[in-house]
Amino acid sequence: MTPRHCSILLALACVTACSGGPGDAPGAAATGSFDGIEAGETVHYTGTEPFWGGAAAGGMATYETPDNPGGSEFPVERFSGNNGIGFSGRLNGTSFDMTITPGECSDGMSDRTYPYTATLMIGGEQRRGCAWTDSQPFSGPEAP
Repeated sequence: MTPRHCSILLALACVTACSGGPGDAPGAAATGSFDGIEAGETVHYTGTEPFWGGAAAGGMATYETPDNPGGSEFPVERFSGNNGIGFSGRLNGTSFDMTITPGECSDGMSDRTYPYTATLMIGGEQRRGCAWTDSQPFSGPEAP
């Protein structure tokens, strides 16, 4: 396990400890790793200030911004922690580390409610956002 993988797992463990433990979160197993998002599911994510988004599945992720609306695609590794999952890779030579944890989330810009929060570190910059899957969609308007 690389130091970066340990950082992701440590972040997931911290979220678990701070939220009261794995028994308090939907999808958290009583023992073992988070099982609320199936390994084959696509995880979609979005954030504001600055605007960003994308998806991760099958060992690949995309990352989009207003300056790059088509997005960049790159390989990622997926990890399960006690209270969520993590994706780790390199985006244009910069570290990309994202954690997805259960919890109602609002992007603050629409009337949507998402089932997961997303915390992203790109290099040394942290970004916060929301996430969903096809089987666990957001609620609210399709096109806000």
